[in-house]
Amino acid sequence: MDRARGGLLDTTVRLLTRRNSVYVAFILTGALVGERVVDYGINKLWESSNVGKSFEEIPSLGKKVAEEG
Repeated sequence: MDRARGGLLDTTVRLLTRRNSVYVAFILTGALVGERVVDYGINKLWESSNVGKSFEEIPSLGKKVAEEG
């Protein structure tokens, strides 16, 4: 039995794995983009769950106490 050619996934795999340099570039690019996406998502999640708790948002912090003298 012959496999049907032309599926999108099959074509993509063939295109990316035909040459080692293209495959390595695809992996490295995916790792860099994936790292940025995860970092952005985690930062947004952290900021949304800690609203009003950061150093900049607490009014009593960051102010110098006036010295008496």
